[in-house]
Amino acid sequence: MSRSASARLLILGSAALALGACATAPSGPIPINPTSRYTLQVEPGVDRIALAVHEQGLSASQHAALRDLAHRFAYEGAPAIIVEAPSGGDPIAGEHAWRIKAALEAEGLHPDAVIVQAYPAPNPRAPVLAGFETLQAYVPQCGREWSPFTATGSNQPNTNFGCATTANMAAQIANPRDILRPRDMTPPDGNRRATVFDSYRAGEQTSADQEPLVGQAVAQAVE
Repeated sequence: MSRSASARLLILGSAALALGACATAPSGPIPINPTSRYTLQVEPGVDRIALAVHEQGLSASQHAALRDLAHRFAYEGAPAIIVEAPSGGDPIAGEHAWRIKAALEAEGLHPDAVIVQAYPAPNPRAPVLAGFETLQAYVPQCGREWSPFTATGSNQPNTNFGCATTANMAAQIANPRDILRPRDMTPPDGNRRATVFDSYRAGEQTSADQEPLVGQAVAQAVE
């Protein structure tokens, strides 16, 4: 074999190795899925009211405020309401805090869901605080920056793709706690289950009767 033929074979072999390396080596970062770039997130907050300490006990307006707080707490699904009495050892303030706990329990809250504790206050007769942690869905701000739509050489999606979908979901979700974990299943209907089993044992139809309209044609146009 001549020297020139050997050189050509060496060049062709090198080119083949280079092409094979290009085919197997990664060509860049893995494209980001729009649904993973914008995910539902929550922001912590607090729903808290301050109740002045009265020696005669809770006033009518304080009872109303605690009733509203208990309703918001039940809707929010927070773990507990924290009743905070001012530190300093004032007996009236401490008694007022326990009266608040009793008032919340009278609204239907479980005793373990109302926790009484102290907080550092400059005045032993400072207001008693009652509240619970809240969660709010974070709504991303879309459209602030746009990457060029014609720049497709990197095979990456536009930076705003998926943002509007996540923002709409965050604005419409009823309970932001559903973002963290799914809700617990409600208990089954025991009466309905017993009815289905009785019908099954008797060899009868177990499903509910359909409405008359369901078994008929809705319109002549679809026939």
